[in-house]
This record gives sequence, C-alpha cells and structure tokens, in this order.
Amino acid sequence: MGIRLATYNDISTLMEIFEGAKAIMRKSGNMHQWNGGYPAEDIVRNDIEEGNCLVLCDEGRIIGTMALIKGPDHTYAEIEGEWPDDAPYYVIHRIATASEGRNVAKQMLDWAFGHIGECRVIRIDTHRDNCIMKHILEKYGFRMCGVIRLDDGSPRDAYICSR
Repeated sequence: MGIRLATYNDISTLMEIFEGAKAIMRKSGNMHQWNGGYPAEDIVRNDIEEGNCLVLCDEGRIIGTMALIKGPDHTYAEIEGEWPDDAPYYVIHRIATASEGRNVAKQMLDWAFGHIGECRVIRIDTHRDNCIMKHILEKYGFRMCGVIRLDDGSPRDAYICSR
C-alpha cells in the first residue's frame, strides 16, 4: 500500500468513493453531512490542482482519499470552545475510504503525520452525527476542542491532534 498525489484521471474513482462514504454515513444515522452534491467534482479538481488531494492505493486500486492542506484554514479562526494554542497546523478535509474496516483512515492519518514536517499538528472537523469518524478520531488520539462553523453557518465538531 502507498499514498500518492491524486491526478485528474482519478476523479471518477474519487467521486465513487465519496458516494460510498455518503451511503455509509446515511446507514449509520448521519443524514446531514455531505448533502447537496458535496463534495462536488470542482472541489476535487481544485484539491488536485493545488496538490492537496492524496489517495491511498492497494495493489493499484484507490481505497482511500483525503485533502491534506497547510493551515491556517479560515473556518477554524473562530471556535465555540478553544484551540490549545496557535501553533502552525495542517487540516484534513474530505477523508473517505472505499470500504469499511481495514484501518484505511488510520493508515492515511499515519502517513499525514509522517509527511507534515516539523509542524506535527493536524486539525479536522466532522458533523456531530458522524459517529464513525468521531470514533476513528478519538481512537487515534484527536481531542475535541469545540465547534466551528462552515461558510454556510453549519456547525462541525472540531478536533486536534499533535504528534
């Protein structure tokens, strides 16, 4: 298994992974995250163009994806709660796996921490109903710091982890 930058040729597979992730969310009771066509293909294209979209491959098949973006992220500027400090950080957005299990999210998080240099801090947010992602984050060592608001005002539980 290995992680590489996504290419435009990966877009259709990434969109399938996002659709599968939405189905898993709905099945687990998370009915409100990633609605209205999100993440749209133009967002994925932008992530690729900016060099932020990564894919985890197993025997040439994409099994996971995430956008790893150097902060600051404007949606994290205000929080109902408190960040532990103002240290530089990276943000993970649009993390999704092709199937449940197999520790795919853990492998992507391990890779991210191994490739962000001396920064060593990652922030991530998720919908309060995303019990699967919240479990993964807490098991990995992320801790909830409060609630941030997306550009449309939607609340998201905000987490941080330092290594």
